[in-house]
Amino acid sequence: FLPYTRLLFTTGRCGAMRIMMADQGQEWKEIVVDFADWMKGDLKATCVFGQLPKHLGRNHDAYGKDGKEAALIDMMCDGVEDLRLKYVKMIYQEYDTGKDVYIKDLPNHLDKFEAVMAKNKTGFLVGDKPSFADYSLFEVLLNHLVLCSSCLDTFPSLKSFVEKMSARPKIKTFLDSEAYKKLPINGNGKQ
Repeated sequence: FLPYTRLLFTTGRCGAMRIMMADQGQEWKEIVVDFADWMKGDLKATCVFGQLPKHLGRNHDAYGKDGKEAALIDMMCDGVEDLRLKYVKMIYQEYDTGKDVYIKDLPNHLDKFEAVMAKNKTGFLVGDKPSFADYSLFEVLLNHLVLCSSCLDTFPSLKSFVEKMSARPKIKTFLDSEAYKKLPINGNGKQ
């Protein structure tokens, strides 16, 4: 079990985990598994779904105060993952022909998060402190702001959320670190 391992040399799906761990003041040892080693299959075969573990919210008080909040956090994580998968598909399969269409359609995906955030009134998706869903959404929104710097202009709650998360002292320190800055957003260099 390698709880703090990253596959490939991108921010990838572990980006939210890194941000959460930094915000929680946790230290971790990052063991990089390069693509060639991963494809050999030895490590991959030890992982139930062929993916390295990444969710640590339950262990670091980022999974809600009760079962209801945990269920809502799961729902939000699923929504973030849906958005992430659409983004990844565009970046890796349709960038040249689909980027403009993706950006034009992005408000239809962000509006759901905007509505939840506005309704909660705490500045977070669920509850009154950051959950793993918040860290995950934050990381995805950072990537989208690189793709289209104006993508949050019509979403005041999401824009405020990114500003609030970015200003958290430990997150700010992490985002300003060379370790974070040296990671490309996507393995193919497109953003």
